[in-house]
Amino acid sequence: MQLDKVVTYHKALADPTRIRMLILLADGERNGQELAKRLGVTPATITHHAAKLREASLINERRDKNTIFFSLNHYFLKNNADATLNLINRASEGGTGMLNEQQQHMKESVIRNFFTTEGRLKSIPAQLKKKLIVLEHLVSRLETGRKYSEPEMNAFIKNYHEDFATIRREFIMHQFMFRENDIYELNPQEMWAKWEILS
Repeated sequence: MQLDKVVTYHKALADPTRIRMLILLADGERNGQELAKRLGVTPATITHHAAKLREASLINERRDKNTIFFSLNHYFLKNNADATLNLINRASEGGTGMLNEQQQHMKESVIRNFFTTEGRLKSIPAQLKKKLIVLEHLVSRLETGRKYSEPEMNAFIKNYHEDFATIRREFIMHQFMFRENDIYELNPQEMWAKWEILS
């Protein structure tokens, strides 16, 4: 569940040494010895804290012979921060789960226009609102709590459309799913991008 990922992210940040490591890494890649020297701690301490930051996907590691270099994972730093705000604020932004009559009509209209009678997706909508309706319609057919491998996701999407790579990426970009180590899992619906709040 994505909530677990948000908690892991905040636990990783809940230490002054780890925050200081991230601040140093904001200036660029550094090795463990350099970080230890700059922070006045032992290399073993850096290894311990780096493991926590790596677990939360906040840093990347690169080995060069016997030296490990660390760098910020900018994507996950921003993504986790945004996910926290979205999780907290989503319900107050129209995410009640209840559609009014006009919204329900629009949803049905988009599904009717973009899907064949056999359930295949004709094309991926260019307009964001329609695209989110289509993505929501597709992703709602996945099982909550189940972990999907990338080949399983590709096979699922191919049942509806050939461009599985684009749709898979859109699922992640709009918070319908979470991906880690090529394993995909549905986020709670509260985190899904809400087409209902778009004008």
